[in-house]
Amino acid sequence: MRRLEGKVAIVTGGSRGIGEGIVRRFVEEGARVVIADVLDDAGQALAAELRDVAAYEHLDVTKRADWDRVIAATEARFGRIDSLVNNAGIIIFKALDDLSEDEMRKIIEVNLIGTMIGTQAIIPAIERAGGGTIINMSSADGISAANGLSPYCASKFGVRGFSQSAALELGHRGIRVNTIHPGGIYTPLANQAGVTREQFDQGFKVYPAQRAGDPADIGAAAAFLASDDARYCIGTELSVDGGLNAGHYYMAVPGAPKLG
Repeated sequence: MRRLEGKVAIVTGGSRGIGEGIVRRFVEEGARVVIADVLDDAGQALAAELRDVAAYEHLDVTKRADWDRVIAATEARFGRIDSLVNNAGIIIFKALDDLSEDEMRKIIEVNLIGTMIGTQAIIPAIERAGGGTIINMSSADGISAANGLSPYCASKFGVRGFSQSAALELGHRGIRVNTIHPGGIYTPLANQAGVTREQFDQGFKVYPAQRAGDPADIGAAAAFLASDDARYCIGTELSVDGGLNAGHYYMAVPGAPKLG
């Protein structure tokens, strides 16, 4: 099933992790994709592997000039832009007491301001294509907060609010804005300690799914939201979190998982 046949997408942070999962799924579904990132070597290697249906462009999401250049390059190469996935993001695991002002500002600048700039910048191109989609990457931690992630949670809660407002403003102009909320995905960004998949999964035994997710899980969700199957989804918040935000377990009460 090639639900994105003929469509063109830009995926930020597309060189690895969740972004790579989205790029690969979009290509499988028939899209042509521009991989936009600051990880030049990884992005160029992925584009070379995917060949004619993909290209790489360097993009610092906090710089409007970079956005304008990437959008122009995408239209020049592929003729149109139907979808933008604002996936680029950073995370720092630190207690609030230990965060520097620069670290807090950088997380907000990349995760939230970068998403806002990209959403604003892409509007004319998607309108030129006759309408399309913007998918903004929030997080399970943008729905329910977590310790050690205060500025990250703030940025992802912010992505939710911004995206809802953008959905209202752009929906009647033919641009559907929606968000995805991953929870516990096995990626280099989340696995900064470099543990094995089996060890990483141990940290998610309190999820109903009993394990972490994969980039391909987010790729599938993004492909749905970018496709005509989601044509009535505007302002939708799609959780792909293994049940993290379904609730919490009382471990002494029947129905809880065994964690031994």
